[in-house]
Amino acid sequence: MGQDAWKQQFFNDQMPACALSGDWLTFCLVDTAGNGKSYGGLAYTINDSAGRQHQGRLNGEGFARVEGFFCGPVVLMLEDSYSGNAMPYQRLMTRADYALPITELQVRAEQALFPDQENLLVEPSPARKKADHFYQVEVSDLVRHSAHLPPISGSANRPMRHALKMMEQLGFGPPELFLDGLVLFPKKLTVLEVRPLRALRPVISTADQFCALNLYQLALMATLSYCEFGQDPPSGSEETVSFPLTPSIGNVFVEHLSCYREAWKFDSVQVQRFYPMYENAAYSRRFEILPFDPKLYERNHSAGENPQRLHFFNDAEFGTDTQAFICHHDEVVLVAVRGTASGADALRDADAHQVPFVEGVGKAHQGFHQAFQAMHNHVLDYLFRFHKDQRIVICGHSLGGAIALLLAEALRRNADRDYNPLLYTYGAPRAADSEFVAGASSLVHHRIVNHNDPVPSVPATWMNTTAKLWIPGAVALFSAPGPGGLLFAAGLVRVGGNPYQHHGEQRHFMPIKLPDGTQSSVLWKPGCESIQEAACNRALQLQGDMPARDNLLKQLFQASQHFMTASYIPAAWATLRRWQQTLESQGTLVTPREFEWIDRALERMGQQLRDKNRELDRRRPTNQRSHAHSHSQALSAEIDRLRTSRERLQSLRWRRLDARDVYGSHADAPHLQASLKRWFSHRENRELSQVASIPPPTLDDRGRAHTLDIDSIV
Repeated sequence: MGQDAWKQQFFNDQMPACALSGDWLTFCLVDTAGNGKSYGGLAYTINDSAGRQHQGRLNGEGFARVEGFFCGPVVLMLEDSYSGNAMPYQRLMTRADYALPITELQVRAEQALFPDQENLLVEPSPARKKADHFYQVEVSDLVRHSAHLPPISGSANRPMRHALKMMEQLGFGPPELFLDGLVLFPKKLTVLEVRPLRALRPVISTADQFCALNLYQLALMATLSYCEFGQDPPSGSEETVSFPLTPSIGNVFVEHLSCYREAWKFDSVQVQRFYPMYENAAYSRRFEILPFDPKLYERNHSAGENPQRLHFFNDAEFGTDTQAFICHHDEVVLVAVRGTASGADALRDADAHQVPFVEGVGKAHQGFHQAFQAMHNHVLDYLFRFHKDQRIVICGHSLGGAIALLLAEALRRNADRDYNPLLYTYGAPRAADSEFVAGASSLVHHRIVNHNDPVPSVPATWMNTTAKLWIPGAVALFSAPGPGGLLFAAGLVRVGGNPYQHHGEQRHFMPIKLPDGTQSSVLWKPGCESIQEAACNRALQLQGDMPARDNLLKQLFQASQHFMTASYIPAAWATLRRWQQTLESQGTLVTPREFEWIDRALERMGQQLRDKNRELDRRRPTNQRSHAHSHSQALSAEIDRLRTSRERLQSLRWRRLDARDVYGSHADAPHLQASLKRWFSHRENRELSQVASIPPPTLDDRGRAHTLDIDSIV
């Protein structure tokens, strides 16, 4: 009887399979260093060709010898459930939704490490020399349920999965019920090198305190929220799902990070590589994308639940087009909300009518509030099922930042659960009125504004109507250069309600270019609206009338300094590198040279405001000059705020950083040095760009005043 070519390596005409008993084999489980002690004592089950089971335990060196089974190949499995009391595993195994079938083998593999951070298994393996058969295997090869485990990674020494199929075709071997596991062959020593179950997870601080690490890491996560989830098939109609689309949310978390592969692309048009800082974590402590296994989880079958429906929210079908993703590990629940990406989003941005924020106090922008309401229940359902005291970290860019603010405040006010959200937003517009802002004062919100991003200037304080309003008396202020931008809304009438107001602690990224061409950057809290409002004035190019709302939004959202990959991510990366450099050198946040340059520029700006105030005073009729005018009051208030900005700048001149300023809650973490080593292994993170460098002082630049008026900032 001849054999097919692919079966020849297992059987031949002289040694067919038979049902005679008395055969033997030995096998060994080792780690990537060839050490079997990592797996010593594990229980195993062998199913032979007659369907009989042979059970035993590996010795202290990870070896086992099995005798007396029926002749032919056997199937090896190691699927005893984890019986320890480590809390992370107990929580995952006993949770009400998607309890995981964690085995003792999985826990051992999670304690093993890769020989290097490049995720390359040692070739050749030290254990390979003494083996008749040598395979590089994964935990999923040796257990029955593997949907919660990572996708199989490629290897030159993978076991041949068609061996199980071959046994079935030849009409012998274990019953079909047992056709899971790994095929071993008699009279052979088989060495199985088990791939470590390690994952990479982005390092995110859970501390209230602002840190440069979160500034950068969450900018990348906010950018990822613009991507599709990438699940194939999207409906989960098959027995398994995969995430082949790059970049996509599912691909980043499942195909890359769960497989111990670094991801750097978070936008389909991204060219420059931006690597997050990663922690080498046990697989069960990764950012989890929940498993899909209709045989194990009834909800996958009856309710049509799948990873995309659980982790991804996209309301395109119902009109708001709101999009966000949510995932978690044992310390953090991460929510990232997408910004403006469609015509429906732009219409929502323009709908500035105020409506009651029923989840708290005050009123909110109607368009942003509708988007928040669309996704609120989705987030609440996820938190009810998977939140176990983790810190809820929320981020969003542009429109996504406004929605994220309303979501974070609603969660903070949830009377049924003790949520404690931490919020980072990038280029977010005003989302609510002054009453809302006062009521949300306890919410920790770090609001990041780029130096010439016009979007944070809208909605203007007067916007509480969908109609176009203007008063001819505003023409002079609108058309005036420089300080005209400060009184963007002067003369306009707001129809009822409190004015729109920003929430959170603003941090302004301000790049500066010195006369010798040196570029630097300062991330600071200016405390005044001049810089921010001037950016809006520049974007609108006002010519004596208030523009139509659709034109206003079109100009705003085409501003290049509003985009994440072109602006906010490079700025956040530069700030992280700048602060790392400052921490290492024990320097100050602002060098004497930078302080002198910015301080003189702010002084010039203050003089512009005072000149404009005097000009407006001269324009008023003589009999009204003794009475305070709203324009004069607004300018005087801004002059005071500008004085505060100079005082804050002065404090930065002496401000020295500690590790928590840079790395937050991870400043003293055992993994920090290893995470930094991995991050700096990439050439992109070792080469300081000009914008991230601290400029050295020069003698010929001292005492020189530099031009910085309101328009020159943008």
